[in-house]
Amino acid sequence: MPVESPLRDRRGSGYALIETFRREADGSFIRLDRHLARLENSARELGFRYSRAEVEQQLERLNADGALRVRLELSRDGGLDLAASPFVPLPDGALWRLAIARARLDATDPLRRHKTTRRDPYAAARSEHEGEQIDEVLLLNEAGELAEGTITNIFIELAEGILATPPLSSGALPGILRGELIETGRAVERRLTTDDLSSAPTIFVGNSLRDLIHARLEHTG
Repeated sequence: MPVESPLRDRRGSGYALIETFRREADGSFIRLDRHLARLENSARELGFRYSRAEVEQQLERLNADGALRVRLELSRDGGLDLAASPFVPLPDGALWRLAIARARLDATDPLRRHKTTRRDPYAAARSEHEGEQIDEVLLLNEAGELAEGTITNIFIELAEGILATPPLSSGALPGILRGELIETGRAVERRLTTDDLSSAPTIFVGNSLRDLIHARLEHTG
């Protein structure tokens, strides 16, 4: 019998696992191995059925031309839902405007370590700034530390040129781009506050789909 855990016991939760990544016009996928490794790890920890071979077979069937935004959803029984749409790059020199949500993120929730369709905290954060010219909303945890954005991880540039990003214990999702930057020595984990954000010489938000994006803080919540 499989070993049960508090996460595996959530059989009736109804959430799925998701990965969103980019396929280039030449058919190559950006950071695909990292995405599938995260998906497999989450599936194992949460008790989802997962077959990498099935995922790869579906990806091979994508026959649309041009660069694509690909969204993969895995249900608990192993069902796969694959959706692709044209990838539209940001214009050169794009600068995203940031706001900080009033709502706080529960950094102790173990599902924060997994990318799932359970998006209520992020939807609530976005709804605080509907109609405003804001590109991304950042969330703080209950201790007032920066955690992450609704669709990105947050990075600030340190004096020595290295990027600092919140640790997982602050509530950050183990983002694919984030993990790559840490492994290559471009970024380090550091607990960050809004004061750090306000005084940072350079701010970035980023994810595997769009890489690093220059950003500016507009609203502090």
